Amino acid sequence: MLDASSVLEVLRPVQDPELRKSLVELNMIRNVKIDNGAVSFTLVLTTPACPLREFIVEDCQKAVKQLPGVEKVVVDVTAETPQQKSLPDRTGIAGVKNILAISSGKGGVGKSTVAVNVAVALAQLGSKVGLIDADIYGPNAPTMLGLEKAKVMVHQGADGEILEPTFNHGVKLVSMGFLIDPDQPVIWRGPMLNGIIRRFLYQVEWGELDYLIVDMPPGTGDAQLTLAQAVPMAGAVIVTTPQTVALLDSRRGLKMFQQLGVPVLGIVENMSYFIPPDLPERQYDLFGSGGGEKTAKELGIPLLGCIPLEISLRQGGDSGVPIVAGDPDSASAKALVAIAQQIAAKVSVAALSSR
Repeated sequence: MLDASSVLEVLRPVQDPELRKSLVELNMIRNVKIDNGAVSFTLVLTTPACPLREFIVEDCQKAVKQLPGVEKVVVDVTAETPQQKSLPDRTGIAGVKNILAISSGKGGVGKSTVAVNVAVALAQLGSKVGLIDADIYGPNAPTMLGLEKAKVMVHQGADGEILEPTFNHGVKLVSMGFLIDPDQPVIWRGPMLNGIIRRFLYQVEWGELDYLIVDMPPGTGDAQLTLAQAVPMAGAVIVTTPQTVALLDSRRGLKMFQQLGVPVLGIVENMSYFIPPDLPERQYDLFGSGGGEKTAKELGIPLLGCIPLEISLRQGGDSGVPIVAGDPDSASAKALVAIAQQIAAKVSVAALSSR
C-alpha cells in the first residue's frame, strides 16, 4: 500500500553521505504527501551550501520510484543549519549558530580574499552570513565588499552602545575600517586589541546567522588568542600558498588553533598557479606546486581546495565586487564556491556528531 509509512521505509536506507546516517533517522525527511501516484516530501539538509545536494535528491527519487504505483516524485529541498555545541567556559553570541576563523601564519597569502569570497559564496547559496574583519591593523574587508564609504550606525542598548553592521553582497560586516579615517594607523597594544574584538563579537546587532566568519590577522598573537578563548568556535581554516616559507608559517598557525582546542577544518592553498588571461589553457606555478597537499597529508588535515591566481580575482577585490559575484564562471570563483561548500559540510558534520 502506498502511504507515508511505506515512503519513509523505502527512504530509510538512504544516507547522508557526510554523516553516514539514515536521512529518516536524522529527521531530514518530512511532510510526506501522496496524491494520485505523485509523492512529495521535504528534504531538510544541514546547510544550504550542501555540496552533495543533487546526489542526495537523486538517491531519494530513485528509492521512492521503486514503490508500486509511484508515477512522480517531487522533492522540496530546504535546510536547517545546526548550531555548534556550546562550551561552559566560552560565551556564545545570541542568534549566531557557527563561528569560523579564516587564518594564516603569514601575511600576503590572500587570507582576506578567501574570507570575503567564502562569506559571499555561502550567502549566495542561501545561508545567513556575517563577517568580522579582525585584522585591526590592516582592515581591508570594507574595500573588498564595496563598503569603504559606508558608515556604521550606533544605537544605545541595554549593555551599552550597539553597532549595526553594514551589508553588501548578502553579507553583514563590521570592521575597524569603519571606525577610523582611511589613512589613520592603529597603534594599539594587546589589551585594546582584545577589547575591540570582543566588541565586534558581543556588541554588534548580528541578528540570526548561520555562519559568522572572522577574518583574522596573520600570525599567532593576541587576536587569535582572544577569539579562541572568548567564543565556542566551529573551526578554523588555514590559508597558505605553495611557497615553502608560507607553508612553514601556516603549520605554526594550525598548531596554535589545535593547542587552543579549536578544530582545524582544513587547509586552503591560494595562488596555486597563475592563469594568464590571454592563454587561459596554460598554468604557471609561480609559487611552487603541491605544497598545500603535501602539508595537509603530513598533518592529517583535509585540503579543502586550491585557488588559481587570476587577474580578475585581484580586480574583484579592488573594485568591491568579489569574484564569486563578479565572475562566477572563472576558475577562481568555482574553486572558492567549492571550498565554501566543503567548509559548510564539515561544520554541519562536527555539530551533529557532537550531539
